[in-house]
Amino acid sequence: MTAQARTGGYRLGVDIGGTFTDIVVIDAHGTVFSKKLLSTPHDYSEGIEAGVRDLLAELGVPAGDIVEFVHATTVATNTIIERKGARVALVTTEGFRDVLEIARFRTPRLYDIRYRKHDPLVSRELRFEVAGRLGADGEEVSPLDEAALDGIAEAIRTSGVESVAVTFINAHVDPRHEARAAALLRERLPGLMITASSELVPQQGEYERTSTTVVNAYLRPIVTAYVRSLQRRLDHMGITAPLMIMQSSGGIAPAALVADQPITIIESGPAAGVLGSARLSRHLDLGDVLVFDMGGTTAKATLTEAGDYTVSPETEVGGGPMLGARMVRGAGYPVQVPTIDIAEVGAGGGSLAANDGAGGLLVGPRSAGSTPGPIAYRRGGTQPTVTDANLVLGYLNPGVLVGGELTLDTDAARRAFGDLAASLRLEATETAEGVHRIANATMLRAIRSVSSEKGRDPSQFTLLAIGGNGPVHACSLAEDAGMDKVVIPPVAGLFSALGMLFADVEHQLVASFYRRFDETRGSDLAEATAGLVARGRDLLATQGFAGAAQDIRVLVDVKYAGQTAPLTVELDAGPAAFEGATPAVAADPVFAEIAEKFHALHDQTFGYASPQEPLQFVALRAICRGVPEAPRMPGQCLRGNEKVPPAVDREAHFAGHGWHRAQVLGRAALPDAAGDWRPGPIIVEEYDTTCVIPPGWEARRDGWNNIHARRVG
Repeated sequence: MTAQARTGGYRLGVDIGGTFTDIVVIDAHGTVFSKKLLSTPHDYSEGIEAGVRDLLAELGVPAGDIVEFVHATTVATNTIIERKGARVALVTTEGFRDVLEIARFRTPRLYDIRYRKHDPLVSRELRFEVAGRLGADGEEVSPLDEAALDGIAEAIRTSGVESVAVTFINAHVDPRHEARAAALLRERLPGLMITASSELVPQQGEYERTSTTVVNAYLRPIVTAYVRSLQRRLDHMGITAPLMIMQSSGGIAPAALVADQPITIIESGPAAGVLGSARLSRHLDLGDVLVFDMGGTTAKATLTEAGDYTVSPETEVGGGPMLGARMVRGAGYPVQVPTIDIAEVGAGGGSLAANDGAGGLLVGPRSAGSTPGPIAYRRGGTQPTVTDANLVLGYLNPGVLVGGELTLDTDAARRAFGDLAASLRLEATETAEGVHRIANATMLRAIRSVSSEKGRDPSQFTLLAIGGNGPVHACSLAEDAGMDKVVIPPVAGLFSALGMLFADVEHQLVASFYRRFDETRGSDLAEATAGLVARGRDLLATQGFAGAAQDIRVLVDVKYAGQTAPLTVELDAGPAAFEGATPAVAADPVFAEIAEKFHALHDQTFGYASPQEPLQFVALRAICRGVPEAPRMPGQCLRGNEKVPPAVDREAHFAGHGWHRAQVLGRAALPDAAGDWRPGPIIVEEYDTTCVIPPGWEARRDGWNNIHARRVG
């Protein structure tokens, strides 16, 4: 994509989930055409090609008319979860071979004496040490032993390694030794991918930096192969638009860059949904919104306040679903990469329900995924799921999912719940309701982790529900969370695929700057920041963004001296804040701005501030965004090719209300903003999702075609 993200033509977004692959095409007028199909885990690009071909053929759109292709993928996430990454070697400074195993004294379950951390992604025999040392001030303590690197290269060559991580102590201060070692290894091992920490994440923290570099090396061959495979398929279809990929931070970047730095796309899909929701919230002035995204495998939650979301400078991967950027960590491998603060739990439409062996009902975190899927899919599933429960409760129409392309076997689901209920000594409907409510209780953990655990009252937020299953659970989950307003956007079941088309080209850069305030000159801070900004401007220029089309934001990681974790504050003036910086120590007005913002943020985050304590710089950051010529978000959202059979009212079971005759209709049949609210129970059937408005709630549409529901009982 060029700078002025080409106007006219069709823009295409594709999101791969654990169960479904979602494809969205939007034209210049805001009309959305979509297709949803089961994912192809053996080769995700196969499902993409099949779905795109079918959709373009249906629309009669030539592949050459696609002017933008944006993609969100779970390939990186699945590679780590399934431990199917590349065979990796680590080359590090003498004495630091075991830093991956020593790690940090953190555990997500403090009093579980049987808890065991994950094994390192690099086995000990593939971790090599090199003599040579730079001090914390960048001065050489002992020279690099270049001769030893010849033997290491030979050992790596014969070990079947596909990728190499190079992480030297203090390389974030001075990369001389690390850069030389990486250059020598690239020369001697031309067929291998070499990742150097100083090129990837020049930040403090030898364990975190090593972990980040190793994870990148572990993912790089797999993601590179996937990107190349997808690009070949696009070429074969005749799609010439550049392949752009959604990053965990909420921006998009060229596939070639992402392939070299796959750590940037670990939360690619969830980030797309959050970014789209935040842009929608700001566009329609929805205020503070809690985004709830429930798919087939997991459910996610995050907050957007006044259209802004929180980005954490570090995350953990491979430790199972994460409850956001919490203070209790240690479940996975730390990765120093900007990531939208998303809480995730193992509760989705495919979450399996079972007798826990003690007569209790267990739901998730294991999932049926797309293969074999829920029992009702008739693809070999033998254990009931949340989707099967919602079908038994009458929320889902067995003949309308994905426009009737995916029919559900209601009788099989009922039989399965009859068997499960018998083992629990319950009724089938009672058991299905229990599965629905337990799934809600699990998802409520995600909501609380991003709200009440961070000092936010969820009742003051609007719940914005997306994902194929989000609108089914939205109102009942909102009740459980004490919320009384729900918004369901158009194309809710494919909203991540649509939301990524609202994203801007973005690069987030970081550089270590570990100095105390009272020992730092304004000119030093300005010089270090200027280097970051220059890198960002060069990156944007290569994608066609120049001059006024470049938007650069400057942020600083700060902590109290002696404190462990920093907080990130942004400078209002961006790079211009350092114009006229002086060589004086802590004399510039920018220092006062940073201190004031840090104390306020610390008080908001931890409940107190200590203005009398000395402050410590930790790192500098630059968020470099390309400003498109035309708005990325359309003024309206119209549904193009939706195929839903005629609506027929049916009986549905609602917790606390029992069986009720629910009015079944399409979204367009709801009153618009000028009309009266329609009381529930209502079931809105759509191509990609089903919206359930229970008794005690009422609904209508707004001018952007969102469904607004509010609690009245």
